[in-house]
Amino acid sequence: MRVDQSVPPSSYLAVARQVLQAEAEALQTLAAAIGVEFDQAVETLAGCTGRVIVSGMGKSGHVGRKIAATMASTGTPAFFVHPGEASHGDLGMIQRGDVVLALSNSGETAELSDLIAYSRRFGIPLVGITGRAGSSLARDADVALVLPAVPEACPMGLAPTTSTTMQLALGDALSVALLTRRGFGAADFRVFHPGGKLGAQLMRVEQLMHAEMPLAAPETGMDTALVAMTAGRFGCLGIQQDGRLVGIITDGDLRRAMKQGGDLLARRAEEVMTRRPLSIAPHTLAAEALRIMNERSVTTLFVVDGQGVPRGILHIHDLLRTGVA
Repeated sequence: MRVDQSVPPSSYLAVARQVLQAEAEALQTLAAAIGVEFDQAVETLAGCTGRVIVSGMGKSGHVGRKIAATMASTGTPAFFVHPGEASHGDLGMIQRGDVVLALSNSGETAELSDLIAYSRRFGIPLVGITGRAGSSLARDADVALVLPAVPEACPMGLAPTTSTTMQLALGDALSVALLTRRGFGAADFRVFHPGGKLGAQLMRVEQLMHAEMPLAAPETGMDTALVAMTAGRFGCLGIQQDGRLVGIITDGDLRRAMKQGGDLLARRAEEVMTRRPLSIAPHTLAAEALRIMNERSVTTLFVVDGQGVPRGILHIHDLLRTGVA
């Protein structure tokens, strides 16, 4: 689909929709076009004992930088080498054990020629992403991923738009396929993303919980229980029996008990507590803890091990403080 040049200049929204529609159609065409070569490319990249060297010129180079960054952050060591700099010494960054991933829509980018020749000379596997099946890059590559022939979204059909979108999407597909093949999980992701909100969400509950918890036995009088509950500053009191968490007393439990009448302070904790309280395991992700708190409308969770023994307590303020929420 090519953008209609007859669209009035003032109809920017119409232009935007045409561009997005053209690129969406290109991605659908790409999804239908990829075949066994994609599997071969994944296996070639996965077999790399060194680094994935991504290279491209112009717009393909900008896309290549993003692909390298995505691979590096998802468990596939990768970095970008500018093809022009490669011809002036940076080829020394590439060695046996590496795999080269070269991007060129035309497949004839002159600046890539030295890098391609270097990979052929030293037996370094080459995966190419190109828009032309008969191009030099497609012929020289060990595995060629050929983009389907679709028009650019530019009215003149010249500016790289749909072609770079397909390159970027194909790079994402390779990265995710490699991630899946390696069994790369949330814990691994956390290693490469320690900062910001994403890093906080990938923290474990055990990293945020408080080890000192307000706890009392079931037979504890409510006069003593209230003192312990207030001193804990968590707005709740865990009830522990034989080492296990068997109940919890919250502000809501106190209000319900007071509505029942009688002398609240004369009661025992087990008469007021909620049995089988909601809890969470220490290894649970902080983002999952936030989801549970939101769904169950609670602000505090006791952290218990596999035997039900309380190991800590987590408050929603801990999630807010660290940027999870």
